[in-house]
Amino acid sequence: MHTTTLLLFCLVALVAIATPGPTVLLALSNGAHYGLRRSLPGMLGAVLSDFFLVGAVALGLGALLAASEFWFSMLKWVGAIYLAWLGLRLLRSRGGFELPANAAGKAQGSSRAIFLKSFLVAVTNPKGYLFCSALLPQFIDPAAAQAPQYLTIGIAFAGLDFAVMLVYAFIGARAIRLLKASATRWMDRLCGGALLALAGSLAFYRRANS
Repeated sequence: MHTTTLLLFCLVALVAIATPGPTVLLALSNGAHYGLRRSLPGMLGAVLSDFFLVGAVALGLGALLAASEFWFSMLKWVGAIYLAWLGLRLLRSRGGFELPANAAGKAQGSSRAIFLKSFLVAVTNPKGYLFCSALLPQFIDPAAAQAPQYLTIGIAFAGLDFAVMLVYAFIGARAIRLLKASATRWMDRLCGGALLALAGSLAFYRRANS
């Protein structure tokens, strides 16, 4: 893969990743709840989903979702319901974000739970598959071996995603130290409302050829 092609892909991907979506909102919320260090498992979960996404596109799963109304709808509703559940949990939160030293013992804040939450949010979003199916092949040289190209794109995509989530988590972690305890519940409500809005948009989302 040519350096110019890779740089162009990184620019396009960065714009898409930096636009607030479910995974970056979770990074923001995790950073505020648990601090920067303990939000890292969530970022790793999202990074794993990036490789899963790129691999699925390379194997043709994105094309399958674009062609099959049944499988597209199944994945869409699973993703929408999960996002809505997360959004409602945040809306019902009483605030009181936990600083890292106080949150270590909570099961819902375990590294495994944080990891799985971000992974499942990303991997059940059919928009990601369709977006990558439309975007990635444009940067693949069909005359060259495709596996190394997809691997390069996957590493670049995951690296950018991790960097953006790190910024969001840092903002969340800093915000908890600046806001009063009674005001932190509004961050829960903001993230929860945004996740519910994303769940609604996903529920009504239609493929281009539908």
